[in-house]
Amino acid sequence: MRVTRVQAAAFDPGAELAAFTASAPDAGAVVSFTGLVRGQDHAGQPLTAMTLDHYPGMTDAQVAAIAEEAAKRWPLQGLLVIHRFGRLLAGEPIVFVATASAHRRAAFEAADFLMDWLKTKAPFWKLEEGPGGETWVDAKAEDDAAAARWE
Repeated sequence: MRVTRVQAAAFDPGAELAAFTASAPDAGAVVSFTGLVRGQDHAGQPLTAMTLDHYPGMTDAQVAAIAEEAAKRWPLQGLLVIHRFGRLLAGEPIVFVATASAHRRAAFEAADFLMDWLKTKAPFWKLEEGPGGETWVDAKAEDDAAAARWE
């Protein structure tokens, strides 16, 4: 099972994980990560929401290509990526990654790789909203450095 979804709709990480785990009955390890919209920006200022904009089609293709790259690098029995777009409130799930493999190391590494590349290579634009107004989020050097270790 290799599934990628770019969607506006909310999702339930627990239900997604349960369905994913059931789809990989021979796996020895399942790893998942749920990213949430933070209630603060990087400077510690409160945030109320984040809007993710994207180009439909292009973003879907890039997320699928990132998943395909993970499947080439690790012996995965399953892979699931869900990434939301649109306006999301603080605390809402924004991204979900799950990997299944015979052994834990492959599952952990593949999930880590997926998040690093989704952060840096998936074309999303982020607009943060807080009491002080709206601010577009720039790419971060630490995210680029994390992704570069997989090159």
